[in-house]
Amino acid sequence: MSRGGRDKDRTEPERRCIVTGEVQPKAGLIRFVVGPEREIIPDLAEKLPGRGIWVVADKAAIDKAAAKGLFSRAAKMQVTVPANLADLVEAGQARRVVDLVSLARKSGRAVAGFEKVKGWLAGGVAKVLLQASDGSDRGKGKLWTPTGGRWFGCLTASELGLSFGRDHVIHGALAAGGLTDKVILEAGRLTGLRGHDGGNSAAGKE
Repeated sequence: MSRGGRDKDRTEPERRCIVTGEVQPKAGLIRFVVGPEREIIPDLAEKLPGRGIWVVADKAAIDKAAAKGLFSRAAKMQVTVPANLADLVEAGQARRVVDLVSLARKSGRAVAGFEKVKGWLAGGVAKVLLQASDGSDRGKGKLWTPTGGRWFGCLTASELGLSFGRDHVIHGALAAGGLTDKVILEAGRLTGLRGHDGGNSAAGKE
């Protein structure tokens, strides 16, 4: 059982954060590797060769790892770290979420717009509610988190719009299956990096 009183899923891979020293599921961590020039490279897809160096999905933690020489210590060699590493990770993670939602839309598992999203929520189709972090709280509060599903407010209206081929989108929804579980994973990491949930009252609704 974890410190939070929840039973651990022993089948879920875990890694140790080099900043906090805590072992936790990979879902909440960002993987880094040492590149050919001994530079630290974010491995957001977790596919690059080499020993992984893991940091919790939090920009302050990434900044601390860079400032305190923790990447070099973990790599057991002197490495170079990009000055804007945390910003690079955030931007890359945002692109991953945008691209995944776009693929879900193309496969027919995502819709945008207040009425369409409301229809999916009312009909029990939606598993994930996506709402722009810079959207109106009043408008966002009229929708609700799917029962047994998730809500995310980590993308801006322009970023969410990119996923749907529009200038901006405030409300989006994903159906179960397909890429939805991957979106949940990646959006969770982005929420950690951005340190907010969009300030939406709908996040707590069922």
